[in-house]
Amino acid sequence: MNILEVKNLNLGFKTECGFRQALFDVSFSLERGKTLALVGESGCGKSISATSILRLLPKTAQITEGEILYENKNILELSEKDMYGIRGAKIALIPQDPMTSLNPLYTIENQLLEVIKIHQNLQGEEARKKALEALEMVQIPCAKERLKSYPHEFSGGMKQRAIIAMALACNAEILIADEPTTALDVTIQAQIMELLNVIKTEKGTSILLITHDLALVRENADDVAVMYAGRIVEKAPVAEFFKNPRHPYSLALLDAIPSNRGVALETIQGQPPTIHQDISGCRFHPRCRMCFERCVNDIPELRNVGENHYSACFLDD
Repeated sequence: MNILEVKNLNLGFKTECGFRQALFDVSFSLERGKTLALVGESGCGKSISATSILRLLPKTAQITEGEILYENKNILELSEKDMYGIRGAKIALIPQDPMTSLNPLYTIENQLLEVIKIHQNLQGEEARKKALEALEMVQIPCAKERLKSYPHEFSGGMKQRAIIAMALACNAEILIADEPTTALDVTIQAQIMELLNVIKTEKGTSILLITHDLALVRENADDVAVMYAGRIVEKAPVAEFFKNPRHPYSLALLDAIPSNRGVALETIQGQPPTIHQDISGCRFHPRCRMCFERCVNDIPELRNVGENHYSACFLDD
């Protein structure tokens, strides 16, 4: 059963050169208690898709079409007051950079208590107990003493755990993890992902994992959606995706994964387009090794190429 569905989301930005579209008919769904990985290069539209779900868009952004359904309610039609009860409480964001996401002037306890008071309506000792439980849940050692610490006294991994604790303290049903391991070393990355998996298993939390790391996807996700230049180009269960990738962009990303087999590392020539570039046909065609004439003129639509497997490529015709 899907807890979140994004349907035909179109979004753009008002610029000095006029309105420029950034997302094109983006559709994906997140099952309850599962992890969906949203994959692609920097600038492909992953993070702006996530902030659309929370309605935390910059003033220049405008959604022109589409629906975002949370438990069958269209988030885009809710009042800001209604969003106040969803944002943070039901759908929580684990931001990209844990180093700058906590207020350096307040203790970890103060920041946890603020979230708990707002979203759980708890006060005093009851709120403090909830804060301690949340910190213990994310496996921070000596949690009771650490509540009194300031962010600069935490390592990067501990800061990320504290941010996750804030989401758990509110009993969020969906965690949007935006590159949650980017600023961390490999060992801490593994610990954070293991923690998220434990939370998913024990609490039934749904996770939208935004990443460019396919190794992370293989080990931690249930389903994957690949984005390129504002479009979803492939969707599949993780096992099927790695066994039988169909879109040329997916194949190129997989070829670019370093291996220990002595094989030369493949690269994707060129750069992803910016929103200021007008590209006809398939948006990947200027960089695609398999491009042919139809790709330059026509836009391929996502089509079924297997069980729960979709690809937007004319090679599948």
